[in-house]
Amino acid sequence: MIISQLGYYSLIFGLLTSVFIFFNSSIQLKKSNSVISSKTTGLIGFQFFFVFISFISLIYSFIISDFSNETVYNNSHTSKPLFYKITGTWGNHEGSLLLWLLVLTGVLLGFIFKSRNEPNNYRLLTTLFHQIIVIGFFVFVLKTSNPFNEIFPVQTEGLGLNPILQDPALGIHPPILYLGYVGTSIIFSAALASMISNYVNKSWAKNIKFWILFSWIFLTGGILLGSIWAYYELGWGGFWFWDPVENVSLMPWLSLTALVHCIVTLEKRELFKKWTIILCIITFALSMVGTFLVRSGILNSVHTFANDPSRGIYILTFLLVLVLLSFAIFIIYENKNFTQESEIFTLSKETAVLINNWFILYFLSVVLIGTIYPIFLDVLLDEQISVGPPFYNKLILPFLIPFVLFMSIGPSMKWIKTNFRIGVKSFLVVIMTLILSFITIYYIGEKNIFALLLFIGFFYLFLKSLDQAREKTKNFAQIFSHTGFSLLLISILLNSFSSKEIVKNIQVGESFVLKNEKIIFKKIAVEKEKNYESIIGFFEILDEKNKIINLQPEIRIYNEPEMATSEASIKTSLFKDRFITMNIIKDQNFFNVRYQHKPFMIWIWISTLIIMLGGFFAIFRKNKEVNI
Repeated sequence: MIISQLGYYSLIFGLLTSVFIFFNSSIQLKKSNSVISSKTTGLIGFQFFFVFISFISLIYSFIISDFSNETVYNNSHTSKPLFYKITGTWGNHEGSLLLWLLVLTGVLLGFIFKSRNEPNNYRLLTTLFHQIIVIGFFVFVLKTSNPFNEIFPVQTEGLGLNPILQDPALGIHPPILYLGYVGTSIIFSAALASMISNYVNKSWAKNIKFWILFSWIFLTGGILLGSIWAYYELGWGGFWFWDPVENVSLMPWLSLTALVHCIVTLEKRELFKKWTIILCIITFALSMVGTFLVRSGILNSVHTFANDPSRGIYILTFLLVLVLLSFAIFIIYENKNFTQESEIFTLSKETAVLINNWFILYFLSVVLIGTIYPIFLDVLLDEQISVGPPFYNKLILPFLIPFVLFMSIGPSMKWIKTNFRIGVKSFLVVIMTLILSFITIYYIGEKNIFALLLFIGFFYLFLKSLDQAREKTKNFAQIFSHTGFSLLLISILLNSFSSKEIVKNIQVGESFVLKNEKIIFKKIAVEKEKNYESIIGFFEILDEKNKIINLQPEIRIYNEPEMATSEASIKTSLFKDRFITMNIIKDQNFFNVRYQHKPFMIWIWISTLIIMLGGFFAIFRKNKEVNI
C-alpha cells in the first residue's frame, strides 16, 4: 500500500513539474535572449525521475503481489513466475500507459541533451509543444487510468494475467514498440517548433533525422517481435493477418518510411519542406490513432487493453486538439518557411523519392480505409463486415511492381540530374532477374503471369541492391535496408505461393499425409507446471527420405484465469518450417490437429533484421549525409 502511494504521489509531482516546465518555457520564450536554462533542464530530468519512480513502484507492487493495488489484483496471481509478474506490469491498460508516459518523458530528456548545439528558440518551442503532450497523458493516466487505485477489503489472491500474454515476448515487444510509437511525439513537437522559429532547413533535417530513424528502427523491431509472437503463440501459422491492431502499427511505420526518405532529401537538397512537416504531423497522429483504437473498446483483438469508451473519447478529443493545433500553425507559418525550394529535375534521385512517397501514401490509405471503414459501419449503421487479406492483396499487390521499380532505380540516380547512360549497366541485372524469376515460377509450379511480374520486380530490386554494394562509396544504410526489403518481399511471396496445410480430427495412434510426409500421432502426456497444466502431443513426421522429425504441440490449461491455449510446435530449417498445433474436441476422444509447411519463414525474420541494421548504419553514421 505504501509503495502504491509512493507511485501515485510521484505521478502527481511529475504532473506539477510538467506544468511548471510549460510555464517556465513560455516565460523564457518572451525574453529576447531566450535560452533553456539549467533550471529547465533540471526540471525535465526531475520529470523523468518522478515517472521512473512511479513505474518502479508499480513493478515492485507486482513482484510482491500487493493486491491492495487494483491493477495488480486484476492482472496478477501469486502462482505466476517472477518474470511474468514483472512483464505483467505493462500487459494491461494502466501499466502500458505508465510505460508510455515513461518513454514520453525520456525522449524529451534525450532531445534536450542531443540538441545542445541547436538554436535555443527552437529547443524551447519543442519543449513547450512536447509538454502539452506530456501534460495531456499525465491527466489521462491520473483521471481515467490510475495504476495505483486501491481496493478494500484487500484480497488474498489476484485474478491473474491473460494466459496468451504469459510469454517471453511480452517482456520486450511492448517496450520496443512504445519506443517507436512515442518517439514520433518528439518529431511532431520539433516540426511545429521548426515552423515557428523559421528553422525548416538542412540543419534542422540533420538534427531531427536521428529521432526519425530512432522511431523507425524501434517500430520495425516492435512489429517484428509482434509478428514472431503471433506466429508461434496464437497458432495462426503465419506472420501477418491484417488484424486491426497489426494495421495500426503498420500505418505509422509506412509514414515513417516515407519521412526517412524525405528528411534525407531535405538535408541534401533542401526540398520537400512542406511534405516533410506534414508527414511529421501525420506520423504522430497515426501513432495516437493506434493508442485510441486499442483503448476505446471498439476493437475486438488480442492486442486490445480496455473497453471503457470514456478513455477512447479522451484520447480522440486530445488527438483532434493536437491535429487542429498543428495544422493551424502550419497554415499561419506556411509562407514564412516554404517560399524557396531548389528546382526538381525529371531524371533525378529526388524525383524517385517523391514518386515512391506517393506509392507509400497510397499503401497507407488502403490500410487506413481497411481498418477504419468497418469501425464506422459498426458504430454508425450497426453493420459488421470483415476486411481481410483479399481486400489488401487486390489493392496493394498491383502497385508493388511499379513501387519496387522506382525503389530499384532511385539509388542509381544522381541528385539534381541523371545521365541516361546510368541505365545501360542495368541490362545484365535485368537478364539475371528474368532467369531467376522463371526458375522460381517453374519450381513452385505457379502458372500466373501476375506472380511472375511480382517475382521479376522483387528479384530486380534484390540484384540492384547487391550491385550497388560493389560501388566504391559504400552506403551501408541504403544497401542493407533496400536489400533487406527486397529479400522480405521475395520471402513473403515464396511463403504465400508454397505454403501447404492440412487439418484433421484424429485419435492417438492414427496418422495422415501431407506432401509425401506421414504424420503419426504417437501419444499424449500430461504435465503439471506452476501455473498451468499441459497436455503434450507427441508426433513423428516421416519425410520423403524416411527421416524422423519429432514435434510436440501443447494444450495449456490455466486456472487463474481459467483458459486453455494452444501452443504450436515448430521445426525450423533454412528453407521451411514444419508447424503443428492441436486442440481438444469437447466430449470426444479426438484432437483437432493442424499441420503446415511454411516455406522461408526464417528469411522473413532475417530480412526484417537486415532492414533494421540499415537503420542502425544510418543513425550512427556521424557527420555524414545519408543517401537513399
